[in-house]
Amino acid sequence: MSAQPTLSDQIKSAIEQNEVILFMKGTPDAPQCGFSARTSAALTSLQVPYASVDVLPDPRIRQELSALSNWPTIPQLFVRGELIGGCDIVMEMADSGELQTLLGVEGDAEAGDGAAPTLQIENRL
Repeated sequence: MSAQPTLSDQIKSAIEQNEVILFMKGTPDAPQCGFSARTSAALTSLQVPYASVDVLPDPRIRQELSALSNWPTIPQLFVRGELIGGCDIVMEMADSGELQTLLGVEGDAEAGDGAAPTLQIENRL
């Protein structure tokens, strides 16, 4: 009998397996807070494929994520396994062109749907 992966392991795995992943409140199609909405809109406008995880269904996701990242707020954007930051940092980077450079896209991309399916992380404890 193999042990079920812990919630922390599932979060780490999601970060490792997705080049761009956004932990947010809600989903890109139905964000549940303004900061999550602005961050997902910035990524979507750049036509960047990204995965997302809704932290609202299980508060332990947010607790484990913040313990792993040392970042207290949601949303949290990770690129190639590295925490980029929350809404303010992502918006500043988008405004300066740093985000586009980091993601390898042109700054004036037409708006499109770059969102990948929302991932479900389940607590199986």
